[in-house]
Amino acid sequence: MRKKILKLLEKNAKLTAKEIAVMLALPVDRVTKEIADMEQEKIILRYQTLINWERTDEQKVSALIDVKVTPQQDVGFDDIANRIYRYDEVTSVFLISGAYDLSVLVEGKSLKEVASFVSQKLSTLEHVQSTRTHFILKKYKQDGVIFEDREADRRQVLHP
Repeated sequence: MRKKILKLLEKNAKLTAKEIAVMLALPVDRVTKEIADMEQEKIILRYQTLINWERTDEQKVSALIDVKVTPQQDVGFDDIANRIYRYDEVTSVFLISGAYDLSVLVEGKSLKEVASFVSQKLSTLEHVQSTRTHFILKKYKQDGVIFEDREADRRQVLHP
């Protein structure tokens, strides 16, 4: 039951306990308790809104930064990851396989602001060996949500 509740909330965080209860044929109080328990257990960490910033007048620049680090004895990558994710510019940090060790998602108001973060804050951290920055030029799909569904544009317009 928890897995079903989580999948529904992951797709639409605006669902109420009553709506979930109807969808899963469960009592509302049971769904409410399960959600509260999962919040208490830190299974549900936050309810989030996904915004298409390109449709607003807000300027935002995102970049994925691959980071190669020297792991530390007894803590591995955890200590450096902890230092990196505490920066306000950083929205996500992932331990990855391959040529680099961490992938860091950063947001800023301009390319210059993001570049400055990389050169002045990130790359100067002890144990950071190198970085590789990939600026995100356009988002097509994020967290399972398509930003612009071009299928709708393929319909033929009929004139009377």
